[in-house]
Amino acid sequence: MEWVLAIAALLSVVIVLGVLYRPFGDYMAWVYTSAKDWRVERGLYKVIGVDPKAEQTWQAYLRGVLMFSVVGVLLVYLFQRLQEWLPYSLGLTAPSEHLSFNTAISFVTNTNWQSYSPDTTLGYTVQLAALAVQNFVSAAVGIAVAIALVRGFAYRKSGTIGNFWVDLVRGTLRILLPIAFVGAIVLMIGGVIQNFSGFQEVTTLTGGTATVPGGPVASQEAIKELGTNGGGFYNANSAHPFENPSAWTSLFEILLMLVIPVSLTRTFGKMVGDVRQGYAILGAMSVLFVISYGALTAFLLAGQGTAPQLAGGALEGTELRFGLPLTSLFDTTSTITSTGAVTGMHDSFPALGGMMTMINMMLGEVAPGGVGAGLYGILIIAVIAVFIAGLLVGRTPEYLGKKIGAREIKLASLYILVTPVLVLVGTALSFGIPGVRDDVENTSIWNPGVHGFSEVLYAFTSAANNNGSAFAGITAATPWMDTALGVTMLLGRFIPIVLVLALAGSLAKQDKIPATVGTLPTHRPLFVTLVIGAVILVAALTYFPVLALGPLAEGLV
Repeated sequence: MEWVLAIAALLSVVIVLGVLYRPFGDYMAWVYTSAKDWRVERGLYKVIGVDPKAEQTWQAYLRGVLMFSVVGVLLVYLFQRLQEWLPYSLGLTAPSEHLSFNTAISFVTNTNWQSYSPDTTLGYTVQLAALAVQNFVSAAVGIAVAIALVRGFAYRKSGTIGNFWVDLVRGTLRILLPIAFVGAIVLMIGGVIQNFSGFQEVTTLTGGTATVPGGPVASQEAIKELGTNGGGFYNANSAHPFENPSAWTSLFEILLMLVIPVSLTRTFGKMVGDVRQGYAILGAMSVLFVISYGALTAFLLAGQGTAPQLAGGALEGTELRFGLPLTSLFDTTSTITSTGAVTGMHDSFPALGGMMTMINMMLGEVAPGGVGAGLYGILIIAVIAVFIAGLLVGRTPEYLGKKIGAREIKLASLYILVTPVLVLVGTALSFGIPGVRDDVENTSIWNPGVHGFSEVLYAFTSAANNNGSAFAGITAATPWMDTALGVTMLLGRFIPIVLVLALAGSLAKQDKIPATVGTLPTHRPLFVTLVIGAVILVAALTYFPVLALGPLAEGLV
């Protein structure tokens, strides 16, 4: 019965995505290729002093991304530190310096890792003017970088890859804002709250009293899922009934997480002039997603021990309002799309179930990954795949008519090395530095043995991949964890962006090579298999040893 429900939940999501895929993907292609600017857009360009008709080199595009992000970090940090003097602060004090630093980087990098309880730490002004704004623009930055890489494949003998400011504004105003607006209304209809009522005293069923915080939740919940951000208004995140009241709102939020990353593959196909290429990339993403969902569901249903077997599955950590299959689908989606929103408690899953949520991130967030980041991540893997295929047949590798030479493969190789280095170094330092390892106030690693190791490994995996979900079990709001995870999020976001934009610039300069009988067809099942194999091989070779020290060792005990 549980497997029937699991398949039904997945099919319902697939059907809706199938209906939206073509029109929405085509719409996004139009957004980034249209020669016309809206009046409000022209006004914004005048304010910031940008010529929307002038395209940029990859270096200029990168400068725009970095400048915009630095300003974002400073503003979010200042909003938090000045909270006590802001309206609608709800009487809350300013977060500490290290927590404000961590949170500012977290939201600007589209990670939305939260080392605090949001509803009791941040007032409405900070939530709306700082965090919610970054939910929109950080997502728009990710899409913009992906579109720049697509232009690298589509352009011929060009020294430019688009205009960052135009891509940022269009992504925000034409894609994210309208969908988030409609999504917020749908969530409000479903019971998600939207108010400015502050903290309310209510009478409980037992006759006691409790303080219940209200807030503008629906408006933030919609963009949190749509932009694959993930930061919850409440500490329980999407398991909280004010954020996710019912099974159908949970399915709706899953759709919000998937609709842009999935549809961007259609946008990619349209912009390079061959929609079959988009279908091939989508096929690779879909196979990886289904495998992950099936594995997590199987591990949760199998359980370990008498109690889980009698209950029909491992119910600890499962959101019982929705049941095990829907919890598995939501948490698979959130960890494989870099959203980080959760309905289940990963720390309480069976060890191998918790390992699957970790593996979803270790795959590189490419199935389908975050908004923009998933597309450019899997296109990097596609470059690796055609390079391997070229070596096997003794031909110069090429992808979409562009040669994959020494410069391109170096950039792609560095890309796939950045995140693992950050994960492994951050985890090693947390246990290897005596002053950090032994000082409970600095680490708050309460669980001994392999499970405690898994918690720290998960935290750095989540930060480096800009996911933002937590394994729980550790208190991360400490000077070391806030600082180390903040630096990891920062490097995990922007070093890959530097490499992606450099690759886009290198590809855009090339002319297109005509296909020959020896050209690898990149729209057929063989290529899809190569991409899937490359994703799994890179993740396995990189992370298997460290998984063997943590969740794998615990799960095999």
